[in-house]
Amino acid sequence: MALRPAPSRSAKFAFAAALAGLAAAGVKGRLTRFEIADSSMEPALAPGDYLVALAVRTVQRGDIVIYRDPADPSRELAKRAVGLAGETVAVSAGQVAIDGSVLAEPWADGPTLPDGTWTVPAETIFTLGDNRRASSGDGRSSGPVRVSGMYKAVWRYWPPGSFGRL
Repeated sequence: MALRPAPSRSAKFAFAAALAGLAAAGVKGRLTRFEIADSSMEPALAPGDYLVALAVRTVQRGDIVIYRDPADPSRELAKRAVGLAGETVAVSAGQVAIDGSVLAEPWADGPTLPDGTWTVPAETIFTLGDNRRASSGDGRSSGPVRVSGMYKAVWRYWPPGSFGRL
């Protein structure tokens, strides 16, 4: 039988502190739980993953964000923040460029199609699903989306083997 070393005392303390911080934020209404229902964010997130997300006022490129679908406000979308306010996002030949510079996207799975150009207004961001072939409802169809009312995915708590910070 293989054994794993027990977590160190400092690791246990850090885990307990993180849980306490998440609980405190949840009490203040800043945390919400979500379930991933489709494959648009694979491989980062898969159907059946459960997340904890934090209400945010600002977003950074690369964050996984959750927001109401502009085309169907009864559902929420999880997508990757790609373009920020004031930037121009261009898709050409399967690649994404921000203000003329090709964006390194270690999270993207597949080429980005169709070609297009979008200017990102103040207080909005441009989003894309990681699984570009299976992503719908991202910036390619809805354009930039407002940051207000948005959540940032911070933890995956299910399935147990994938537990951790996002």
